[in-house]
Amino acid sequence: MLLFTPGPTPSPEAIRVAMSVPTIHHRTPEFEEIFKVVREKLMKIMNMPEVLMLASSGTGAMEAAVTNLCKSRALSINAGKFGERFGKICKAFDIAYTELKYDWDTPASIEDILHAIKSNPSIDALCIQICESAGGVRHDVEKIAKAVKDVNKNIMIIADGITAVGVEKIDTTHIDALITGSQKAFMLPPGLSMIGLSKNALLKIEQSSKGFYFNLANELKNQRKNTTAYTAATTLIIGLKAMLEIIENIGLENFYTNTKMRAQAVNAALEAIGLKIYPKTPSFAMSTVYDERAKEIRSIAKKKYSVNIAGGQDELKDKLFRINNMGLIDSYEIAWALNAVELALDELDIRAYDGTANRVFSLKIFKGAQ
Repeated sequence: MLLFTPGPTPSPEAIRVAMSVPTIHHRTPEFEEIFKVVREKLMKIMNMPEVLMLASSGTGAMEAAVTNLCKSRALSINAGKFGERFGKICKAFDIAYTELKYDWDTPASIEDILHAIKSNPSIDALCIQICESAGGVRHDVEKIAKAVKDVNKNIMIIADGITAVGVEKIDTTHIDALITGSQKAFMLPPGLSMIGLSKNALLKIEQSSKGFYFNLANELKNQRKNTTAYTAATTLIIGLKAMLEIIENIGLENFYTNTKMRAQAVNAALEAIGLKIYPKTPSFAMSTVYDERAKEIRSIAKKKYSVNIAGGQDELKDKLFRINNMGLIDSYEIAWALNAVELALDELDIRAYDGTANRVFSLKIFKGAQ
């Protein structure tokens, strides 16, 4: 079965091998050296002055960022299930929040955000996805963050980059907390989250931090000594070291270029067989298609052609399918995934199979055809 869901992504053999070594204790010089190397590599890839690793899913990092960086009121951008989650976190901790809601295919409006922060002087944090993976939309977070900082430099910009870090170069100039997770572009099993932090975020955390397990001041104190406050996700961190080394060998810019080229080729192939790319501003992380028969297309692809692609959620559960473009993906595998989709269309009498998806994808990838 080929796994083409946008998280968890499949773990390459080199990473699985790295994680198969005998377990080592996390309070040892051997693991501290591994931890140090991974921290340094993460700071480089996230382009942030500090980074923390937490033994949790990405939601844990979202909670940690909100509870440690929002002191009065959050502005939450909800354009999908994960933007909605920021609001749920605020509600769970009795943190006041204002929510801006958008259709799942629609990027957040800078004008709406600026109006909200000017109307609510108590807002001290903006919570937003870079890529909202529920619908695959890419918010222009860098431009939004700069505009917000121009109004009030003290507002913390909390950016969920779980399906963006490792996908493309992110300008972190105006971002205070950049969140990601192990199971996306880094192609590890779920269970490890990471937060890149700005100098201003560090000052705020050191002055006033909240929580017990997700107390970031406590984690900072320990992780700067290459250890963790509580038990580290040792095996995942060892796997992350292997993945970051692979990315370094490829070259970070090449890694980003390959992902972009792959995403554009997949989108072109899907459009060539009559399918509609759903988001108005698509992320490179995934190719999201809207189709009334998406559930049937997914079912045929999985049962008959051994390709597992993701569906949508909530009211779009059966009307979206999402194909992963993150990480290390062999072209022949994604070509087969596209082939499976086109064959499913044929079986459903939507469109006769003629190999168009594969042809368009191959021309884009191998010939650079426009």
